[in-house]
Amino acid sequence: MAEFIKIYNENPNQKEVDRVVKVLKNGGLIIYPTDTVYGLGCDITNTKALEKIAKIKGIKLDKANFSFVCNDLSHLSDYVKQIDSPTFKLLKRALPGPYTFILPGSNNLPKAFKKRKTVGIRIPDNNIARTLVESLGNPIVSSSIRDDDDVLEYTTDPELIFEKWKNLVDIVVDGGYGDNYASTVIDLTLGAPEIIREGKGSIDIL
Repeated sequence: MAEFIKIYNENPNQKEVDRVVKVLKNGGLIIYPTDTVYGLGCDITNTKALEKIAKIKGIKLDKANFSFVCNDLSHLSDYVKQIDSPTFKLLKRALPGPYTFILPGSNNLPKAFKKRKTVGIRIPDNNIARTLVESLGNPIVSSSIRDDDDVLEYTTDPELIFEKWKNLVDIVVDGGYGDNYASTVIDLTLGAPEIIREGKGSIDIL
């Protein structure tokens, strides 16, 4: 059964963060808060953990549209091809924030993503998510957890999330109530920005 760990967004306790990071480094799966909905995540470098998430989601790993959750823009050069100045300025203006930006993938992508031409980059405006990534030392691969309810697309109560997911993951991080709107997804690989999905993030940044 999963551990249920309380971490406060205003001041994440490093001891609790380290417990979560240890599980991630050992190939574990976590559910954790972002600035939008709660996410299912694992260490980007652990292929077995990535395969577990793909299996839970019922998709093939090489077809999965997972986000790379980063703590700042310094990870960009590791996973994204060189981008032009207007694109970088847009990213700086919007992030951290409730956006997923589709960018051209570099040749340095982890083994599981080598065939991908694009990647989704997220830098949430959430201290818990960014502190976890910073302490891990590399991005967390993440996918939003959806609800079976036709009306409520996303579960916002961490205790209800724990009840549903406790036998599928290793840790559920209680960071308070989540949002029920996912991130706004913007594709920056097509010349002009294209909105793939409108979510919590305002498109006025474009």
